[in-house]
Amino acid sequence: MTINTIAIGCDHAGFPYKAAVIKMLSEKGISVIDKGTYSLDSVDYPDFVHPVAEALEQNHAELGILMCGSGNGVSMTANKHQSIRAALCWNKEIAELARLHNNANIISIPVRFVSEEIALEMISTFISTEFEGGRHGRRVDKMAC
Repeated sequence: MTINTIAIGCDHAGFPYKAAVIKMLSEKGISVIDKGTYSLDSVDYPDFVHPVAEALEQNHAELGILMCGSGNGVSMTANKHQSIRAALCWNKEIAELARLHNNANIISIPVRFVSEEIALEMISTFISTEFEGGRHGRRVDKMAC
């Protein structure tokens, strides 16, 4: 899959990493749809997660990136959307397996528990890994309710 566009969203905890993520993606020639937040002011993460999930559902982006303190809130919210498979990742191996075996289309990053360097490494791995399919395809097909 060629990645042309990625939607990104975060809450106030994830905001400090967002500029570096957008810069890295831009340097790779990937367009970014920034769904916010745009400051360190306290916000409710679902307000930024749903627009990222909708960007994927409407085929405006191939993948998504979500960031919050623990990564859990954004992941849980995104996974309410039937076509979204948001994976909470904390190292590049998990990010790779999320794409390879689970066909994850959103990576959720716990910024209070990973460095910016690791976050960028995970994202780079996530976007460069293709879904393996095969037996994993059968399993992914059974995920939606």
